[in-house]
Amino acid sequence: MKIRNRLNPSKPCFSFEFFPPKTEEGEKNLWATLEDLRALEPGFVSVTYGAGGSTRDRTIGLVTQIKERTGIEAMAHLTCVGHTREELIHVLDTLRDGKIENVLALRGDPPKGATSYQPVPGGLRYANELVELIREREYPFCLGSAGYPEGHLETPSREKDLEHLKVKVDAGLDFVITQLFFDNAFYFDFVERARRAGINVPIVPGIMPITNHEQVGRFIRLCGATMPMRLQLQLEKVKDDPEAVMQLGVAHATRQCVELLARGVPGIHFYTLNKSPATRMIVSALKG
Repeated sequence: MKIRNRLNPSKPCFSFEFFPPKTEEGEKNLWATLEDLRALEPGFVSVTYGAGGSTRDRTIGLVTQIKERTGIEAMAHLTCVGHTREELIHVLDTLRDGKIENVLALRGDPPKGATSYQPVPGGLRYANELVELIREREYPFCLGSAGYPEGHLETPSREKDLEHLKVKVDAGLDFVITQLFFDNAFYFDFVERARRAGINVPIVPGIMPITNHEQVGRFIRLCGATMPMRLQLQLEKVKDDPEAVMQLGVAHATRQCVELLARGVPGIHFYTLNKSPATRMIVSALKG
């Protein structure tokens, strides 16, 4: 089923993001996590795509297997990084032939060690070009892409960032999933500005429960998200107690989700980091 048909404020869906595991043990853990979360009846799950297509085959294989083994709708991420136009067409053909219906079209982050994004010769520079390629070739995918409530790290202003999003939407997006945020005010402001700019597709908030003090610090540096001072101080107090960190993270994310749902979001997308306990607690509380 196409994801756009599951994004409804009157019946919002929960969805989960995973990355392809690198080891056999990681793969076992992933399937155990999926089994844990299946009982929560997710609207869909998504599978990330490594820099430069480093997990391309695993992403495609995993998305296909998830649909076959669990019956959960699955979406493949696809990035421009490291690919020529012809290689991207090959990947898109493979996804279509594998009966994948949903794709998250992204530019992708620069490869490790690179200071800025540079397309390979014959490659694409921006996500909107990937969206255009998919629509020009009339692939049947339901298409999503990323939005940045606090602005993309590489754009000079939130206004300019919103202009870039409008170009992507106009190229043929069906929905947007946001980068993670810890302060709902950024999301509500982002949606309001997007609507004023003529962006009318569903905008799904992305939530990452804090489960590890050091890990969340890395994510914040990578994506430029802002942590509210009160949460930062609370986290600092319990940073040496992993259980207390997770409890704090679950409580904060749950409060975020309650407010988001009360204000009519079409769904909530959880960045799970391939683990189920925190997300399961949050969604169970919301459904209870």
